[in-house]
Amino acid sequence: MQNQTKQNSKTEFVILMALLMSTAALAIDAILPALDIIGNAMGTSKVADNQLLIIMIFVGLGVGPIIFGPVSDSKGRKPIVYAGFAVFLIASLVCVFAESLEIMLVGRVLQGIGLSAPRTIAIAIIRDMYSGDYMARVMSFVTVVFLLVPIIAPVMGKILIDHFNWQAIFYVQMGFSILIAIWFWRRQPETLTEHNRVPWTKTLFKDGLQELIKHRTTIGYTIITGFVTGSFLVYLSSSQQIFQVQYGLADAFPYIFAGLAISIGCAILLNASLVLRFGMKKLIDASLLAFFIIPIIYVICFHNTVNPSITVLLVFFSVLFFAMGFMFGNLRAIAMQPVGHIAGIAAAITGLISTLMSVPISIYIGRFIDDTALPLFIGFAVCGALSLVVLSFLKYYKPNTMLEKSNIK
Repeated sequence: MQNQTKQNSKTEFVILMALLMSTAALAIDAILPALDIIGNAMGTSKVADNQLLIIMIFVGLGVGPIIFGPVSDSKGRKPIVYAGFAVFLIASLVCVFAESLEIMLVGRVLQGIGLSAPRTIAIAIIRDMYSGDYMARVMSFVTVVFLLVPIIAPVMGKILIDHFNWQAIFYVQMGFSILIAIWFWRRQPETLTEHNRVPWTKTLFKDGLQELIKHRTTIGYTIITGFVTGSFLVYLSSSQQIFQVQYGLADAFPYIFAGLAISIGCAILLNASLVLRFGMKKLIDASLLAFFIIPIIYVICFHNTVNPSITVLLVFFSVLFFAMGFMFGNLRAIAMQPVGHIAGIAAAITGLISTLMSVPISIYIGRFIDDTALPLFIGFAVCGALSLVVLSFLKYYKPNTMLEKSNIK
């Protein structure tokens, strides 16, 4: 009976952490079918400008942890989550009543800042309780549950547009965040004990950064995360343009998006079993190589042609995203492994670094996507090549601290 209670508690923990992280995914993916409608309402003149509705929330997701991460290491995890949800609710109202693209983008940045709190603190909470490959295993289960949102959100967004209006998407997001906040308040204990809290000082962020840069493994895998996230963000922000505009599949778009999310979920679910057998490092090595080779094959086959058939495109996306599914949780876990003693500030800084990389990457590549999906795959290939360069550097140096050596397989 005790083992069953413990298992139920762990299952609830995984689901709750996934839902904390998924509030950001809902805010991103639910509006994908409505990008052109919201863009028209805001008076955008270029299709590429609609991509900013996706990209700018990532700016907030990168900037917010600078505030929330250090404070959580000092004041505890739970109060920061509540503060983040409060900011998100206010920002959502800004989006609902926005009458110009500029105000809408301000609201999206503020949404990202608010949602960075539950997103970042969920990772810090997991690191408070687990480490090494076991953390990667928990992150895999969390990410599988988390991926239910990208599967459901676009379909939900389309239903809301068809029966109500684009503002309804934001109201549903607000209701979802309130429910998660209440569940978190009632069921999740504080994981940062008084003994492990870092005294608040004006130099807390600076001190955390100085500590972080001592761990080259953390910095290296964070840079790789930036390349992977940046290229995937191009897909997120341009998927509506590719499937609805280039292929004319507006009605099928939510289901195509959901199907591709399932391919990522299958890899992450498989990763939960494989990571304890092979270790994070070997899985990252193999998946990064595939992440580079697959788009190279696409570029070679279709560099002088129009888009291939939708079936061919979906096969390439599915295989590529399956490879990427082995990276998301493992990259974050291996980067966080040496810095568990400053989990909050470390999650904040690593998130900031990857965002400062991914946003410019996505904006730059996204501007080239017009009549074909080729620029997207070129972007994947370039980001894959640069990631392999960083990985090669990490392979040919010896860790300079005991923390970096421990539990990294």
